[in-house]
Amino acid sequence: MTLALGMIEVYGVPAAVEAADAMCKAARITFVGYENTDLGRITILIRGDVGEVNMAVNQGLESVLKVNGGEILSHHIIPRPHENLESVLPIHQITDIRFPPPLSS
Repeated sequence: MTLALGMIEVYGVPAAVEAADAMCKAARITFVGYENTDLGRITILIRGDVGEVNMAVNQGLESVLKVNGGEILSHHIIPRPHENLESVLPIHQITDIRFPPPLSS
């Protein structure tokens, strides 16, 4: 099953971090990453089931408005992106997540 792709484009790092945090807390989604284009425009990319992505994007949009100077530039959800996009765009999910080793006491 193809996972939905959710995107929010904001202006500035604080708004991007706030949106990503809110989306991860709001629904069972995977934060794929972000794209920093130019002049502070940052696009946050998430993947998950369509309902979860919808919920996460809505929460992310609300959270951006709480940031001083936070500005939403664009947002969009693609329910079933074509499989070819996975090989061209940076939207694939990483299944091998490696955590740093625990600090020894």
